Amino acid sequence: MSTQPQTQPRIEWTEAGETRSARWRSENGALPPKRVLLANDTLGADEAYRLTSEGTALLWRGDFQNARHLLQALARRIDRPKKAKKAKPGLAEPSPADLFNLHRQAQSQRARTLAMVVLEFDGAHHSVLRRAPDVVQACREVYGPGDLAQGPYVVSLRELLGLISVHEWRSKGVEIAALDGQRIHPHYGVFAPVRSEYLGLVADTALPSALGADGVAFDIGTGTGVLAAVLARRGVNRVVATDQDPRAMACARDNIKRLALTAQVNLQQTDLFPEGRAPLIVCNPPWVPARPSSPIEHAVYDPDSRMLRGFLSGLAVHLAPGGEGWLILSDLAEHLGLRTRADLLAWIDAAGLQVLARVDAKPQHSKVFDVDDALHAARAAEVTSLWRLGAKTLA
Repeated sequence: MSTQPQTQPRIEWTEAGETRSARWRSENGALPPKRVLLANDTLGADEAYRLTSEGTALLWRGDFQNARHLLQALARRIDRPKKAKKAKPGLAEPSPADLFNLHRQAQSQRARTLAMVVLEFDGAHHSVLRRAPDVVQACREVYGPGDLAQGPYVVSLRELLGLISVHEWRSKGVEIAALDGQRIHPHYGVFAPVRSEYLGLVADTALPSALGADGVAFDIGTGTGVLAAVLARRGVNRVVATDQDPRAMACARDNIKRLALTAQVNLQQTDLFPEGRAPLIVCNPPWVPARPSSPIEHAVYDPDSRMLRGFLSGLAVHLAPGGEGWLILSDLAEHLGLRTRADLLAWIDAAGLQVLARVDAKPQHSKVFDVDDALHAARAAEVTSLWRLGAKTLA
């Protein structure tokens, strides 16, 4: 279901000499554009780029596929290589953190510009544009069932294409080697398990002896439910999987049911830990301490490492005697200068924990090998680790 508030903001424009308005939808909470012009197939890409760069939204009245072509043309203009500025004498080279912040700013500006091509739909998710695809089901999965009585709404074409893409992913699923090739079906706003290295770490690391035949494991921040499923398939008798996001809960519930694991996996909507103790507690928190700008980014960006620190600070009191906490964490933030290894180790120590062992894996996703990526140096050095943590023993 949509995370939109009950009272949605409205967008206004002039058409046929009259002022018209409609509800404004934006799943990442973007404010409605203040200036809106009608646009159609006669609009050239250069003029569209000028207008959208200035913050003018283009409410499309032409052919749907031509709107897609225009969006692609805008992206090409935004992504054109820019001449590198010569560094002023005496100025230090930008740090990795500086490069990261500049990259985020550029991505944010890119997203704002591309979001300026907008479409109108009736309350039941239908469009009257020529060659418009049937997006009713994709919209229902994110916005809810819809109702003509609610009146029309306007949404950015870029967001709509994202809905369509996620609907396709949700339909076909993601094949998971750690589940013997079975599929996980991600929902909108829930991070898809496309990075195999962290799944392999959880699938291959020896289970703690304290778990026993009838033990229980906690999966903190379950998302799609993939790690809970991996643990259950490894023979863990009972897994309690938590998440505070309603969309993640719905997604995990769907996947656990598809995999016929409802008898083993119990889902609870809560922030971090369920009640009680467990001999194995697993957590794969967001890896980068920065502010997310869209629903899907909550799986990657965690302001001030809130979830990571919350997991560490509460782990000891939720571990059963002899139990282990498995923290799955990339060191990308360290290579970006956003967090140090000393910070992480200090948080572990302050939480009354000790490092029992660490298992490392090198990521193999495409950005690791993309030398044109602005953060290539950090991504090429990245290592994903499973930290085996235990409560400190009394001397």
